[in-house]
Amino acid sequence: MSRRRLYLMRHAAVAYFDNGRPVRPEDVPLTEEGIEQARAAGAALASVRFDRVLTSGLARTLETARIVAPDLEAESWPDLRELESGRLGDIPEGQLEQTFLRAFHGVVPEDAPFLGGETIGSLLDRVLPALDRLLADPDWDVVLAVLHGGVNRAILSHALTGVRTFLGGFEQSPGCINVLDVDESGWIVRAVNVAPYDPVHLRGRMTTMEELWSQFRNT
Repeated sequence: MSRRRLYLMRHAAVAYFDNGRPVRPEDVPLTEEGIEQARAAGAALASVRFDRVLTSGLARTLETARIVAPDLEAESWPDLRELESGRLGDIPEGQLEQTFLRAFHGVVPEDAPFLGGETIGSLLDRVLPALDRLLADPDWDVVLAVLHGGVNRAILSHALTGVRTFLGGFEQSPGCINVLDVDESGWIVRAVNVAPYDPVHLRGRMTTMEELWSQFRNT
């Protein structure tokens, strides 16, 4: 059996607004809650021996990875960075709510921009080749990849369908774990959005984008 395993995480919680002002997403650190989420993920994965740890290179993925797998040096793969939003001020006020709430809804068209910025097609153009590059390397058995909600949706959508598509309904809680196996015949999706700090998702029913809209509206 040559099947290999990918533990695919979303970075733990951050705060994109500080005292009502947006924070540069490239630099935003984990919150105290995020640190606890990462520690919970690390405890859940404590018995797993990782061959490699991948991140997007953005601070929130590196910080999460250092907590979850402190004994391995995290690699930075910029192609796996999150979707880049546009200037929210350029979006007509009457369209803002729907722009947030429909960003990850259904099968998202490739020409759909994320918050007025990068399109889903552009995301797929860089994420899927990076995934292929990882699979082409035979020198690993178990990888931890600490990435982002949009990136994880792209990977999960491809793994589940076998084609280039983006299924927005894969909710990705902060610090969650997805478990995927892969071999020559394709992918097996074993677990999605496992949150070790909240195993049965009792803490709420809002999506990430709904929470972001609520934070933005209150700035």
